[in-house]
Amino acid sequence: MAERCDVAVLGGGIAGLTAAALLATEGLEVVLLEAHSQSGGCAGTFRRGPYTFDVGATQVAGFEPGGIHRRLMDHFALALPGASPLDPGCSVWLAGETAPIQLWRDPQRWAAERRRQFPGSEPFWALCAQLHRSSWAFAGRDPVLPPRNPWDWRQLLAALDPGVIASGLFTAASVADLLALCGCGGDGRLRRFLDLQLRLYSQEPAAGTAALYGATVLAMAQEPLGLWHLQGSMQTLSACLEQALAQAGGQLRLRHRVQRLRRGGDGWLVQGTGPAQKPFQLQADQLVCSLPPQLLPELLAEPLPRGYGQRLERFPDPSGALVLYGAVERDRLPAGLGLHAQLEWDDPGSLFVSLSAEGDGRAPVGQATVIASVFTPARPWFGLEESAYQRRKQRALEGMQAGLRQLLGLAPADYRHVELATPRGFAGWTGRPYGFVGGLGQHPSRFGPFGLASRTPLPGLWLCGDAIHPGEGTAGVSLSAFTACRQLRAAQGAELRLRPAETRAAAAGSG
Repeated sequence: MAERCDVAVLGGGIAGLTAAALLATEGLEVVLLEAHSQSGGCAGTFRRGPYTFDVGATQVAGFEPGGIHRRLMDHFALALPGASPLDPGCSVWLAGETAPIQLWRDPQRWAAERRRQFPGSEPFWALCAQLHRSSWAFAGRDPVLPPRNPWDWRQLLAALDPGVIASGLFTAASVADLLALCGCGGDGRLRRFLDLQLRLYSQEPAAGTAALYGATVLAMAQEPLGLWHLQGSMQTLSACLEQALAQAGGQLRLRHRVQRLRRGGDGWLVQGTGPAQKPFQLQADQLVCSLPPQLLPELLAEPLPRGYGQRLERFPDPSGALVLYGAVERDRLPAGLGLHAQLEWDDPGSLFVSLSAEGDGRAPVGQATVIASVFTPARPWFGLEESAYQRRKQRALEGMQAGLRQLLGLAPADYRHVELATPRGFAGWTGRPYGFVGGLGQHPSRFGPFGLASRTPLPGLWLCGDAIHPGEGTAGVSLSAFTACRQLRAAQGAELRLRPAETRAAAAGSG
């Protein structure tokens, strides 16, 4: 007979950890199943000798007052991981230029920077700021998007105000449409900058990024929001969520790979293999799946409803990534660059570069880790004969090192350690098909009301993660987990609200 629980959560990335901790804190019996030997997923870490490398995500948002990570840790009565704000949030180097565009944390300093860099563009930035303010206030009221039943609609309608309704006129627009509307469509240099920034967060350039999503992304580095660098590594965020799960009595089971989901009785039967390939079965009343939704057809023992399955099949592939993990002497790095930079680069593609800070636990004193990532189509890296694969990998490594030589002045001999991960490596690390590192690109046709819902047509199956509104990043996937958990609890006749820290502390003290 299979073991039973109230909720099985599939996938121990930030979304799965958040969902599991929230539901366990609600008093439900929760089991979180993760195929890897550690939690974190694309926000995990690994070690090479004295160096700690962040696997994928290298920065976080949502640590500001009212931000989702701050709200969650207040709810769990836990302290946020140690972190410092990034200033600049990023230094962006366009091809052929000798000075960067700096995304300063101070809004006034950033306004002066963009006026200097992009004369005549203020109508565009003013419109983006207006859309961002409206969207951010809307998001703070915890709407449900896209709505799929009366309860979802009530949450959505309660979050609306005149500003949101006015902003809704831009729901089907792209950032490129905003440029054209403001008379900035012919500014090629501004467009190149926007394409770099937006692709980093939405997997789409300006022409393919939803205007309402892009407006917020472009404000993310400035106060009162901001981007943050975690002390130690990205794994500290996972560790906090693991602690929240454990203190609420939930279970995290590592090295448990889910292979089949069957509906039966009053819930779901989860089947897979655990450590040493030992089979396991778990009967759960509810399932929360943070795995890529493209995996559902092969996991489910029954066919998906036809329209839903066809929709999943029509989604374009998410991106894959090439990631260089290196370590150098800190005095080899240029001063004043900041910890994150982008370089417009041709071969193998534009680079996003993250450096460790002195004393942040990622490298010995006097040294630094260097992580450079490039988006790449994932499927072509599979099916190659081994020698062809290694040649392609070596060419990519040389191209990325050439870009880092231009950006940082690093010669190949400067690296104390260097290795390259391809989509093959990410497929092994994350279990995602073809090593996809992102969710669905934030195109207007897949954003907000047109996106994939956390509520599925299969009773008791809920989705969260980077393919679910509002999208990628640790803050985005945590918001999607919160939404799915609210829906699950509402279906059980309960209400899930995030409580402030003083309420949680008082409750703990009275107990």
